[in-house]
Amino acid sequence: MSLILSENQSLLENFYHWEKTKPNDVYLKQPFGDTYKDFTWSEVGQQARKLAAYLKSLNFAPLSNIALISKNCAEWLITDIAIMMAGHISVPLYPTLTGEQINQILEHSESVLAFIGKLDDWNIMKPGIKTTIKLVNFPTYNVDSSFTTWEEATKLEPLTENVKPNLKDLFTIIYTSGTTGNPKGVMLTHGAFASIMYHTRHVTMLSVPNITFFSYLPLSHIAERNIVEAASLCSGGVIYFTESLEAFAGNLQKAQPTHFLAVPRIWSKFQLGILSKMPQKKLDLFLKIPLLNSFVKNKIKKGLGLNNSAINLTGAAPISPDLIRWFSKLDIKIQEAYGMTENVGAVCMMPGDEMKYGTVGKVYPGQEVKILKDTGEILTRASWNMVGYFKEPTLTAETIDADGWIHTGDVGVLDSEGFLSITGRVKEMYKTSKGEYVAPSGIESKLSTNSSIEQVCLVGQSLPQPIALVVISDIGKAKSPEALSSDLSKFLQEINPQLKPYERIAKIVILKEIWSVENNKLTPTLKIKRNVIEKEFESQYETWFSAPGSIIFE
Repeated sequence: MSLILSENQSLLENFYHWEKTKPNDVYLKQPFGDTYKDFTWSEVGQQARKLAAYLKSLNFAPLSNIALISKNCAEWLITDIAIMMAGHISVPLYPTLTGEQINQILEHSESVLAFIGKLDDWNIMKPGIKTTIKLVNFPTYNVDSSFTTWEEATKLEPLTENVKPNLKDLFTIIYTSGTTGNPKGVMLTHGAFASIMYHTRHVTMLSVPNITFFSYLPLSHIAERNIVEAASLCSGGVIYFTESLEAFAGNLQKAQPTHFLAVPRIWSKFQLGILSKMPQKKLDLFLKIPLLNSFVKNKIKKGLGLNNSAINLTGAAPISPDLIRWFSKLDIKIQEAYGMTENVGAVCMMPGDEMKYGTVGKVYPGQEVKILKDTGEILTRASWNMVGYFKEPTLTAETIDADGWIHTGDVGVLDSEGFLSITGRVKEMYKTSKGEYVAPSGIESKLSTNSSIEQVCLVGQSLPQPIALVVISDIGKAKSPEALSSDLSKFLQEINPQLKPYERIAKIVILKEIWSVENNKLTPTLKIKRNVIEKEFESQYETWFSAPGSIIFE
């Protein structure tokens, strides 16, 4: 089936096309143990149309905000399509939020209804839901018997009209994950998604045969919303979901997607998993033997679930070029993408046939990028810019200037070929006691190349030299403290000469507790919450810096 896409065709209109032209083909595959429940395009359409009829029966004002609180599942997409059909705006919430965080977003967004779906701990979230908002359960998961059931919400006759959204109307309000402060509601139109999917269709390979996606990163994040939901609706591809964290590896092996997106931490975990079974020296030896080379590569790719991948993406946080090179030796080509919610996550992507290590890729067609001379800040402008932040005109004016440029807050360099490099964040740069500015992210990427290090945060405000707070990987934990300390000391001696004198790392501090979403050290997309980590440990910086040796154990 050929790709049907135009710059003026909304995601919903693309859905209508596939619903009509291949009604009996499977669109969504939801795992339950070793089996999958399949949803054809026709079945998705029928459920969405019935749900849309229910939403219209509630007589909400046009373009009302409707919240979605669930982990990824088939009903998440069905509901999002229904919200579009009913002429409303979806407000997706991360399924890991606390009750207080949920309440803040629901109140700020003025959501009139919330769909509650697949969740790990509803009891933590429940206090954030006020009784004034109407609540509907997803089927199967039914977290609360007092809510309207899915069966009740889908008993009306389905809508028959193919309603076409106005491209200038809001499609969704995505609340940023909030590495600092309260999350902001980014307003994105139907036209923004139509435009970005059209301009990037060739770069993102939306016309490959048997196109298949694997959905596990939060659909409340712009990357998954763009690269999985929007891309599947435009390409007519199949989406496999994952059942749980424990089932992730098996679900991915079963899906064998053509399009796969992972944040850097997941690529690091893949690497650590491979090395735990086949140490680097053994792997290097096997790759040098012609008879074993292809066998080993294919076994690794199939074991990961990437045997059919046409495009492997990484984004949301910096990744080490060395990690990309490491995977390339296994014939797994990782293409970095860069963007933010405010520009639909689409500024640039590494071309598969033109890899330029140390950059985050080449600027997309239709996207403009410029670098401010005084600060080095990256500015972007495209037809898919956000409208602004919901109910935050001051913050909007601070982010989008009078000429339509988004001020990203990232610092970078754009070369003559259109490749962009990120060197840091304007707000994350700090001044050492010597008066020099340090950008942590690039140095953290160098540190993360060590297989003993799983997580890292570079700090040093007012210290003479930076220190690195790290969490050790399983490979590192398997070493004795003496061996680990020796290895990391040698590693510091290797990387420090690559850094400017004032950037050189004085100490590596090994922390006891892993950083996670649950302990508020990571965002739902696994970025470190630098301000939270710094606040917890800053009182110990001077002590650690003054301690003997270069490796400190907490």
